[in-house]
Amino acid sequence: MPAQENAAVARQLTEAFERMDMGRVDALMADDVIWHEIGRAEPRRGKEALRAVAPGGGIDYEITGSLHDIVASDDHAIALLEVTATRAGKTLTYRTAEIYHIRDGRITERWAFSDDTAAITAFFA
Repeated sequence: MPAQENAAVARQLTEAFERMDMGRVDALMADDVIWHEIGRAEPRRGKEALRAVAPGGGIDYEITGSLHDIVASDDHAIALLEVTATRAGKTLTYRTAEIYHIRDGRITERWAFSDDTAAITAFFA
């Protein structure tokens, strides 16, 4: 897909997460999506694995994000975000670069990198 369309997919995903529109998030993912998370050794594989940790799937935290920028190519998009997580009365704010591999308008793989992996890992432990 052209870079402009991949940037639109990444923007739509970010907006859907902000609205907690999990149906839209689901629609933007390939069925066999591979989802790499900060501080987690193994990625989650497939939509079912992601649904298990989505809102309503038993998570014990809330995450909001503010989009700073998106850059894209014909195969990838990178979203730069400032994220705030709240859990058990505590709050953590951090910055991430979310890298998406996109094929046919759907996210097939995602990697996230942060400015403070140790803090994120401790916060969600």
